[in-house]
Amino acid sequence: MFAALEIFDLETGKSETLLETDRHIEAPNWADDALIVNAEGRLYRVPLDAPDLVEIDTRGHTRCNNDHGLSPDGHWLAISDSSSTEASCIYRLPSSGGPPARITTLTPSWWHGWSPDGDTMAYTCRREGTFGIAIIPAAGGDETVLIAGGGHYDGPDYTPDGKHIWFNSDRGGQMNLWRMRADGTDPEEMTGGASVDWFPHPSPDGKHVLYLAYPAGTEGHPFGRDVELRLMPADGGGAPKRLCAFYGGQGSLNVPSWAPDARRFAYVRYARP
Repeated sequence: MFAALEIFDLETGKSETLLETDRHIEAPNWADDALIVNAEGRLYRVPLDAPDLVEIDTRGHTRCNNDHGLSPDGHWLAISDSSSTEASCIYRLPSSGGPPARITTLTPSWWHGWSPDGDTMAYTCRREGTFGIAIIPAAGGDETVLIAGGGHYDGPDYTPDGKHIWFNSDRGGQMNLWRMRADGTDPEEMTGGASVDWFPHPSPDGKHVLYLAYPAGTEGHPFGRDVELRLMPADGGGAPKRLCAFYGGQGSLNVPSWAPDARRFAYVRYARP
């Protein structure tokens, strides 16, 4: 076994393994009856009732990275792929598979979030060497950079009411979680402990934010580290709670993976060499 696809239940406080595989799967999304993961440039559905890797037809877009996710209604799948471009570009295709439509003109762009009304995508971008967070109409159009400069920005994800976007950034000197209004105003640092915090994901009920925590001093978000998944109140009050610790990092929790019931979420852990 190289990787295990896990489902964590907040009520029981326990994790159950859905699938073990020798392949390098990453970044689960939660569909109604399946999880979606990537592996070696392709996307796969993993049915909850009969776990297996069932390839999604992306029509030749076979250099997908781990930045992908579903629209709120489940009809569309956003992917970040570099099959036709030198750097990562965002596309949209039917969630069951089909021809991708290019969404971002500029590259590199890495998808991370979809607004609750389904109208807007949020993503990480790098423009002229500067990292930032941008939004674009979900059907394509003009890019709007919400925040950029002064460090690295990553992992934007909307709150369920659509009023805020959570993200991670080292604009304050260390990689912590931040929250800003959906128009990019009023950025506020939400964590500030010793850990290196990445990829915040607000729960569908608006109560919690799930994120990946690396040990102090970690550079970037590497694969193959001892990491933790933590849960914090969405209002920022109270100390984060450690849910589980495992060997992972890059690929474990890059994109939204909550179940619609806000009770469960999916992640990937890896076998220690």
